[in-house]
Amino acid sequence: MSSQDELFVFYRKTQERRNMKNLSLTIGLWVLGAAMCAAEPIELNLASPEGTHHVRFYETKSASGANKLCYEVNYNGKQVIKESQAGLQLDNRVWEMALGVRALKQPQCWMDNLEVDSVAYGSHDTTWTPLYGERSLVRDNYKWGTLYLSKKDGSNYRLNVEVRAYDEGIAFHYYFPEHPKAIFHKVVGDLTEYTFPAGTMAWTEQWAQAPFEYLDVDAIKKPVERALTLELPNGVWTALTDADVDDWCLTKFQASPEKRHTLTSVMYSPVDVVTYYATPWKIIMAADKPGQLLEHNYIIENLNPPCEIKNTDWIKPGKIMRETTLTTAQALKTIDFCAAHRIPYMLFDWQWYMPCTSHDGDATKVVSKLDMPKVVVYGKKKGVGIWLYVNQHALQKQMKELFPLLHKWGIVGVKSGFVQYASHRWATWLHDMVRLAAENKLMMNIHDEFRPSGFSRTYPNLLTQEGILGNEEFPDATHSTILPFTRMINGAADYTICYFDKRLKNTHAHQLAASLVFYSPLMTLFWYDTPDLYEGEPEMEWFENLQTVFDESHVLDGMPGKNVTMARRHGKEWFVGMLTNNEGSTEKLNCNFLEKGQTYLASVYTDGGEAVKTKTHVKCSYVLVKSDDVITFNLKPRGGAAIRLVPVTEKDAKVYRPYLGELF
Repeated sequence: MSSQDELFVFYRKTQERRNMKNLSLTIGLWVLGAAMCAAEPIELNLASPEGTHHVRFYETKSASGANKLCYEVNYNGKQVIKESQAGLQLDNRVWEMALGVRALKQPQCWMDNLEVDSVAYGSHDTTWTPLYGERSLVRDNYKWGTLYLSKKDGSNYRLNVEVRAYDEGIAFHYYFPEHPKAIFHKVVGDLTEYTFPAGTMAWTEQWAQAPFEYLDVDAIKKPVERALTLELPNGVWTALTDADVDDWCLTKFQASPEKRHTLTSVMYSPVDVVTYYATPWKIIMAADKPGQLLEHNYIIENLNPPCEIKNTDWIKPGKIMRETTLTTAQALKTIDFCAAHRIPYMLFDWQWYMPCTSHDGDATKVVSKLDMPKVVVYGKKKGVGIWLYVNQHALQKQMKELFPLLHKWGIVGVKSGFVQYASHRWATWLHDMVRLAAENKLMMNIHDEFRPSGFSRTYPNLLTQEGILGNEEFPDATHSTILPFTRMINGAADYTICYFDKRLKNTHAHQLAASLVFYSPLMTLFWYDTPDLYEGEPEMEWFENLQTVFDESHVLDGMPGKNVTMARRHGKEWFVGMLTNNEGSTEKLNCNFLEKGQTYLASVYTDGGEAVKTKTHVKCSYVLVKSDDVITFNLKPRGGAAIRLVPVTEKDAKVYRPYLGELF
């Protein structure tokens, strides 16, 4: 019996992060030899633990006789991805010649002469506790399979396709085993396609901070961002995204010019790697409702390595307010405001050093009108930590000397601005920046075009990032109702909540709710505001009590472009945010997520109109509710509602009245 016919178990070590990318856990690997299916082609067939998702990888022949790797995905018996091409295009000719492999015949496509050798299967089921997040416990439960391919032309090239089937979605990546001649791999194209049923529609945006377009997949003529959320004609909702993308380039999606109903993968730049190496994970999520895609986004965290920071005591999520004047006197007033309203951080944004958008800028020197040591000391006295904005120019030039200096100053975090990350070079640079920040005990907030892919699990000092058309650009309410089912699937977003600014297109109750709906461990409040704009508005208590990390999160209702209702629990308290679109809507809050038999005090914040004699016109109501209550809200156009639910004792309950079915 040949070695391929034998049943064996082997173990694979976890590798270093950069040139030695993360390997799949392969305990109890059962290898099925080709001889066991002599007349049958070897293919990978994999179902998730509960059977919701099924994926199949197999090899076919093209019209020219070349090998072609394909795959399909189904969800609860419904087709999600029809037969689609998989694989990568490589151009290794220079390295082959340099290392003496000059006579090697070059196929038209690097994948053309790869042959499937064997397949392996296994399973995995663990739980883990994140440092922070939208939930306090994460289950990592999947069935896995690996398809082993190699070339028989003497090149010693091998490729593994490692696949995981979760009940939340399918994930796969390409893995290059170590090459015996140490040949560099130059990846010049991602051949992975996604063919959908005819009539599939997508919520698209061309860049991370762009508005959305609702398009048929065939109409996506320019590359669009991930997560890409799609509505299939068979009723299935799907999202395409990725994970573990610290050593790759930005990849987007675009309609194929050759194949109908098909999206292709568009790499921003070539990627140069040294084996052994694994590409980022590609994720295909499917669900019955769009809100389930957001509820299941922990699949992205599961596909990233565990935390690599040994001591995380200094990493503390919380709310933050920007100081806009960059003067010492106003900074002290802002710190007082933060301390009074339970905001643990204050930010100095651009221009605290000058010139802040030039290579001539020096982020080690503070502008004269700002006494940084005095501010930092006063902030520590009041329990308010100081964050600083640093532009890409200064980071590129000064980062290695700057980060230790900022830590010495007592700065707790850095907000990086205008970073580049799309190319392979800048992607690795950016993630190395986060690692360097961790070495200096600095938290981070990456702004502008960067979108998360789960790296915060590995380096949780990266609290949040922008990568969103946020509130500082004053988008409308309909835009707000799209974001939870699209961008927010990727992870935390610094939406930069504005509150008192007169340029707002949406109501103040909408703004309150947005601070709950748009998850961010570092929640920016009052982006354009100053303390003197506050006139004792009673709804400020919502921001004071708002938490930024949660034990569980649920999308209770919602549809992109129409509405969303989000409920999040922190300890025994629940927070609910409702957002409607530009037209308004009537919404019902079924309180069945509350503990049965327990009475809760519901603090309800809605748009009260001119009847409420404050400049924000937010109505504050307080009623007692239980799990069998259903509360009705008449949300005004561009409006919303925010609700805090706190368990109360029988004695405390006597102070308030029960909910009697009235309309809020």
